[in-house]
Amino acid sequence: MCIAYLSLGHPVWPVLVAANRDEFHARPAAAAAPWPGYEQLIAGRDLTAGGTWLGCATGGRFALLTNYREPGVPVSTHAPSRGLLVRDYLLGGQSAAHYIDSVACHAQDWAGFNLIVADAQGVWYLGNRDPRHAPRQLGPGQYVLSNHLLDTPWPKARRLRAALQALPASDWTRHPERVFALLRDTTQAPADELPDTGLGPVREQLLSSPFIVSPGYGTRCSTLITGDAAGGLSLSELSYDAAGAPTERHDWHLPARLTQP
Repeated sequence: MCIAYLSLGHPVWPVLVAANRDEFHARPAAAAAPWPGYEQLIAGRDLTAGGTWLGCATGGRFALLTNYREPGVPVSTHAPSRGLLVRDYLLGGQSAAHYIDSVACHAQDWAGFNLIVADAQGVWYLGNRDPRHAPRQLGPGQYVLSNHLLDTPWPKARRLRAALQALPASDWTRHPERVFALLRDTTQAPADELPDTGLGPVREQLLSSPFIVSPGYGTRCSTLITGDAAGGLSLSELSYDAAGAPTERHDWHLPARLTQP
């Protein structure tokens, strides 16, 4: 996943998340759905490494991950897949606070990442390239995360934040297609506003829009998570082909607790 917007603390919808996952089109993945044997977990699946980039579970638990862009930095062949950070949280029993602390203790084992984990007690962020080297609890407000640190004002991040902040919270549940439409923004940044992350101007330009379209790499899906005041979570996902055209949509709801049969 390469860009995510979070709104926290609205009185009716205390959790609103809108995210685009960017990935190579050839990398196998499964659309968001309950995981086999774990009906309390709704997430997409990376069919290569077994992890996920975003998902939610009962108890108001959700998590998402973005990679930290650092071309040229060598990655150990023994480094674990970053998608396991989301998977292990959603499948485990630790609180968000305890889990993020445990990850922080050995965060340098992974390639660069940004991780957000949440439960009914709070929402936490950890970036293992953040100079503070410590988890941060997120209070009420709006946040945006791309492939640098939380709230780094890249043009795509500023653009998506402004668009989603202007949308009424009620539209997320009544008119989710409006949120999906804002996520499909292919506007690229002007050359003089591009970040310099070492990719070169052509690649920086391609990756500078909230929604990316190219034959080999681009936005594979857009995902919305809405959380109600009772702790229930709903997840909607729209998948795309390499041309950026929608292919399938899935909608799921998880109550605060699963009812026992």
